[in-house]
Amino acid sequence: MASVAARLQDNADSQEFAQLLSESLKGQDSFTGNVVNGTIVAIKDDFVMVDVGLKSEGRVPLQEFSKPGEDPELKVGDTVEVYVERMENRQGESVLSRDKARREEAWIELEKSHEKNDRVTGIIFGRVKGGFTVDLGGAVAFLPGSQVDIRPVRDVTPLMDTPQPFHILKMDRARGNIVVSRRAVLEESREEARSDLMDNLAEGQVLQGVVKNITDYGAFVDLGGVDGLLHVTDISWKRINHPSEALQIGQTVEVQVIRFNEETQRISLGMKQLENDPWKDVELKFVTGAKFTGRITNIADYGAFVELEDGIEGLVHVSEMSWTKKNVHPAKIVSTSQEVEVMVLEVDEDKRRISLGLKQCQENPWAQIAQNHKEGDVFEGEIRNITEFGLFVALDEDIDGMVHLSDISWDDESEDALKAFNKGDNVKVKILEIDPDKERVALGIKQLADDPNAGAMEGVKKGSVVTCTVTEITSGGVEVSVNEAVKGFIKKPDLSRERSEQRPDRFAVGEKVDAKVVSLDKKARKVGLSIKAREMDEDKQAMQEFGSTESGASLGDILGAALKEKEGTAEEKPKKKTAAKKKDADEA
Repeated sequence: MASVAARLQDNADSQEFAQLLSESLKGQDSFTGNVVNGTIVAIKDDFVMVDVGLKSEGRVPLQEFSKPGEDPELKVGDTVEVYVERMENRQGESVLSRDKARREEAWIELEKSHEKNDRVTGIIFGRVKGGFTVDLGGAVAFLPGSQVDIRPVRDVTPLMDTPQPFHILKMDRARGNIVVSRRAVLEESREEARSDLMDNLAEGQVLQGVVKNITDYGAFVDLGGVDGLLHVTDISWKRINHPSEALQIGQTVEVQVIRFNEETQRISLGMKQLENDPWKDVELKFVTGAKFTGRITNIADYGAFVELEDGIEGLVHVSEMSWTKKNVHPAKIVSTSQEVEVMVLEVDEDKRRISLGLKQCQENPWAQIAQNHKEGDVFEGEIRNITEFGLFVALDEDIDGMVHLSDISWDDESEDALKAFNKGDNVKVKILEIDPDKERVALGIKQLADDPNAGAMEGVKKGSVVTCTVTEITSGGVEVSVNEAVKGFIKKPDLSRERSEQRPDRFAVGEKVDAKVVSLDKKARKVGLSIKAREMDEDKQAMQEFGSTESGASLGDILGAALKEKEGTAEEKPKKKTAAKKKDADEA
């Protein structure tokens, strides 16, 4: 009897449970595959026990109730939505899922947003091959690496676990695939910002931008939808050899619009224009003749640049670097970053140039040479160098004097005279001239002996007429000798007053000619001569003696009349003698 009663009671309980289940389903065909409301009855061991009105509660992992980057906030008694996967498993528990419930909810909302082309909010929470995973309120989407930003992003860490706007590119519910883009959102915002920026852009405007790219000649700055060029010369007042010395990609900078071409949409930017110009009143700070200490910033073939203060540089030309080291590359005298003392030689504020001198801050050895030596002194020195134009002989450790080729021998002024000397030999020389200003000492070897032709130029002076002998015929004129020591040359145009007679070939070697001295070099014992000038002088003298051409008579007529007069005078002399004899006879 007891067992029968027990079975009747079980049947009654089963009927009551079936009735309650039917009410909870509220007309649904099945619990399985649906999202239902449940009540949290317990939280333990990283699981949440949820009662959805079935025969037994279901266990849901606690982590399914948390969003990326957030901790779950749950307590017993809270109502939550869960997805019923199965009514009962082998342990008799309901199989529930919070993730699938959220995903189902999210898919419905995402499909609506995708149809309207609306933006959605998501959180980047993981990395996968080729991109990242994004939580879109329960639905997991794929974010390709190329769609993270407009420009390649090396580190997306700052973007992770932070709500970001996205555009849905593709949805496939059957496969559970969603592809999103953050770049599309940024491009939309960028285009809006670009339009506003271009409408309001003006020269002189100060903007903030991000360094987008760096080249040898400058940097491109993203102003928010439009790029501007920041030239290397406009980054700073101080010297910058490469933009990377002052900027880096991704850096936020404040710039000023220097030029804006509306037709080409080109924007030139500047950073240094936002700072005070260090060149203002530079002439008052750097007075000519004053000495300053600076740092070598750059070395070129023609000199070295010295930074006197931030933004102010001067040039030490190679000629102002050393008193004694000539034709030496500046890098052999100074080095980059070296601290040096310099003197201000010249300041040009308009051209932003300061000329500096390095050697002026050192003792001038040329002045010392002028004190220790005088013209006419004879000394013996080492031959340090031999060139095609002479010898360089040491005066002291740093200074050489030069013996010009013409001062080696009285007899030989050709390069053959150099063959008698060798580098390193000691040679006796005489000081001919000392010029500290030109940093030059002229020496002579032939001056140690008397000039064997010292009197050769006597009687030969400019303007005089000399008789010379033709020694050589050339295409450009005639070479002659005035005497054994003095040579001369008559240029082709000076061979005759008549153009047709200006032919060198009408002369012969050994022929004597009279010519006027038009130039002379006593040191080289050479003269320049002109037959044409002599003939013109003779014509001029004839005109002075026999009258001018003002009456209309030509020079030929005057010369002809002079000859006839001369001939007439010669004929009258015999007649006078005959008449005198006849008179004497009559008187007798």
